[in-house]
Formats: sequence, structure tokens, C-alpha cells
Amino acid sequence: MNTVTSDAISDLDVSRYRADFPILDRTAASGAKLAFLDNAASTQRPNSVVDAMSDCYRRYYANVHRGIHTLSEESTHAYEQSRKSVAKFIAAPSDRQVIFAGGATAAINTVARTWGDANLGPDDVILLTIAEHHANIVPWHQLAARTGCRVEFLPIDDQFTIADDVVVEALDRLKPKLFAFTAASNTLGTVFPVKRWTALAHDHGATVLVDAAQAAPHAVVDVQDWDIDFLAFSGHKVCGPTGIGVLYGKEPILDAMPPFMGGGGMIHKVTTGGFSCAELPEKFEAGTPPIVEAIGLAAAVEYLADIGLDRIAAHEHRLCQHADDGLRQIDGVDVVGPTPDHKGGIVSFHVDGVHAHDVSQQLDTRGIAVRAGHHCTMPLHHHLKLSATTRASFYFYNTVEEADRLIEAVREVRQKFAPSGRKRRRRSE
Repeated sequence: MNTVTSDAISDLDVSRYRADFPILDRTAASGAKLAFLDNAASTQRPNSVVDAMSDCYRRYYANVHRGIHTLSEESTHAYEQSRKSVAKFIAAPSDRQVIFAGGATAAINTVARTWGDANLGPDDVILLTIAEHHANIVPWHQLAARTGCRVEFLPIDDQFTIADDVVVEALDRLKPKLFAFTAASNTLGTVFPVKRWTALAHDHGATVLVDAAQAAPHAVVDVQDWDIDFLAFSGHKVCGPTGIGVLYGKEPILDAMPPFMGGGGMIHKVTTGGFSCAELPEKFEAGTPPIVEAIGLAAAVEYLADIGLDRIAAHEHRLCQHADDGLRQIDGVDVVGPTPDHKGGIVSFHVDGVHAHDVSQQLDTRGIAVRAGHHCTMPLHHHLKLSATTRASFYFYNTVEEADRLIEAVREVRQKFAPSGRKRRRRSE
């Protein structure tokens, strides 16, 4: 087994940060030491996030924007300060442009049900990539069913990337009203050139939405530099709580959009004859918002900013390269994704003769937590002629020793199952 240490692959003191995550010290059900390599699905939370949320519940929790008593004012202040922290994290010009939603999925659905319903009709086109998560596919299919527009997909090439000239050709031919794409594929790990594609789309008159669920936790996100119109990301993938996500939009676009959900909080005035909506951002935050979740999200993005997103990206890249190189050397293992130079900290793979679920189960007996299945990218897997893949996804608190355990365990699985030549039952997805 390779004896490279974590200190040798990056300047991050991994042990220092692992101490902030007690869950990483536990054992799996098998009794083996846990190696958590399922970070693309959801990351773990540092003590500072748990403490911030607990502190709110213990000391000053109350509903926001509605009371003039001490607890409500303190909760409102903390909630709105959280919005400022998130705005800073993504370099938004104003915190008015940061909308708290139930998650990245809810954020994308908000755009579909507001901007989409107001701006798309029969014969209009929405352009996606075949690598999109279902959260950036299904809302557009639903919009197409409501409005008569249609959804088109960009294919990936043999290197699991998409060339700029393919994008340009599709923009020229289809003239889409919206180009919605992921900044980084949750299955392939492919990192797409957001700034270049946004410029190309704008040159062709298209609005741009970027799904940053797999980008925001791992690299610097700058919405002004990218010049994107919309951005969505999840709280639980950036070391924050579940139940919260972020929708960013350019202010003139958000101002022009009708509100989506109606109720308390999003109104300016209500009469028996109708209503007028509140200003941004309350306009899109009907009902009691995710108060404590927002406070936890702020603690999470501040924690990541203190570490440094560039340092996180560099550590993950080197760790991914180490794992990618090791897996590619195992006979019968096919890495599904580009080379590490073109992807983030994700290594998806297929073991000949062994279903992904069986691979994942075998790795679990060794304490290694990975994801198996289609990863909410069924169109991509169909395009690749695969029913499922196994995905290992790294974060700044992972070590090269854990990557080595993954490589060795996959080698053992291949040796254990492949020589028999038995046909294994393929489970449904």
C-alpha cells in the first residue's frame, strides 16, 4: 500500500480540522474505523456549526421579523447577519440578492415557477447538460409541461467533458432562453467553465442558472466574476444543516419576478381584494423561514472561509489524483470521469462483474462509506450505458490514508468476486 502521508499532498493540517468533527472518530457498524467518503451526498458538520445552532435554541430563539421583544430582535439580527455572511461567501453585491430556500432543489424550483412561468412559452428552449442532477432537470420538465417549452441536452464527449464549440453550436442552433448547468458534476466530478459558458450564453441572449451544489463546498464561488443570473447551492453540502439552501439572483431579475409561495412574511399589504408583496429578499421567503438553519449555515461558510477555499480545492485535487491513479491501476476497474486535472474531489468507478451496490456493501464492511447507484443522474448513466456506479467523494477532512484504504479495498473486492465468473443479480435502482 502507498505510504504517502496527508501532509505530503497538501499544506492543510488535516488532523487539526478532523478534531472539529467528532463523528469522524467513530467506527462503522462492522467495527472498522470509519472513512467517510460520501461527501458529495452530504458533508459532516463541525462543532462550530452545531454550537451556533444550539446556542440559538438555548439562549435567544424566537420567530423573526414579527416581534419587538428582545428574543425576536436578537433572532432577527442573527438571521439577517447570516444572510450577509452568505452574500460575502459567494461575493454577491448585496445581501438582498440572497434568498434562503429549503435547499438547492427548492431554489431551482423557485426559479422555474417564477422566472420560468413568466418568461417561457411554446417553442422556447431550455438547454442543459446530460450531466445534470435531477434537481436541475425535473423542474424544467415540469415547466415544459406547463408552458409548452422544451428541454434539450448537451452530450459529454469521450473524455467526460464538453468542448466550448459544442456549447456554441447548441446556442446557435437552439437559441435557448435559459442555459442551466452544473458547475461541477456530482457523478463525474467534471468541473465546467462557468465564466466562459456564461459569457457565451449571454452573447446568444440566454439567461444563465448555475447549480453550484458541488462547487460551493470545494472552491471559490464569485457570482460577480462569473456574471451569472442565478445560482443555487445546498447548506448540507457546505458543512451546514439540512433544510436550507441559497438562491442568488441578479437584483433586476429578482425584482421583476413574481413571488412563488404566498403567506406571511412575503407581503407588504393584504386586503380582501388582493395583496402587494414585500421587497427583496422577503418577497421569496413566505412563512417562518429556516432561522436556526440560516445561523448554522453562516457558521459553516465562515468556517470554510477561515480554512480557505483555495486550500480546500488544492487538498481535494491532490487527494483525488492519488485515489484516481490507484483505482485506474486495478485490472477490471473503470474510472467513470475525466482525469483529475478536469475534475474535483470525486472518483466514480465501475468494477467489472460486480454491481455497484455490492461494491459499496463490501467497502462498508471495511468501514469505508461511499455511494452506490445512479446518484440522481439517471440520464447521464443511461447515456454512459451504465445502470449504476460507485462514487467516492473527498473533502478537506479526508486523508491519503483513507484513499489508500479505498484503493486496497476495491482491489480486494475485484479479486474476491471477479475470478468466479458468477453472474450477480442486478438490483433495481
